[in-house]
Amino acid sequence: MIPEGKIETADLQEEMPSLTYRMSPQKQEVRGTLDGLDAVRQAIEKILQTERYRYVIYDWNYGVEFEDLFGKPVSYVIPELERRITEALLTDDRIEQVTDFSFAEEKNEVTVRFCVFTTQGEMQMERTVKLGNV
Repeated sequence: MIPEGKIETADLQEEMPSLTYRMSPQKQEVRGTLDGLDAVRQAIEKILQTERYRYVIYDWNYGVEFEDLFGKPVSYVIPELERRITEALLTDDRIEQVTDFSFAEEKNEVTVRFCVFTTQGEMQMERTVKLGNV
């Protein structure tokens, strides 16, 4: 027997799960779990540490491209960093907006700071990208 009636799809929302394992790179261990804003922060850090297209375990939409910026002029790198970081992070459904980019250049590297607005709240993030040999 096939049930009759209408299923309201407006009430169904697909959302990425927030609960995940806690990774500690300093201790080189995975122990416990994270949820909420801390889980999203860890996901952002992991995206920004993964070079896109390098690892077959990840989908081609996962990670960010930094390696090809090595040796490029800062005038090219700065707008590319903003575009690439924004594109990489917005693939996560929990991330709504990436704004307020600021850049600092020092000894063949650029440090980028930005604000991430998520479904769990907002946070400030930072990433340093090497542009050449020191």
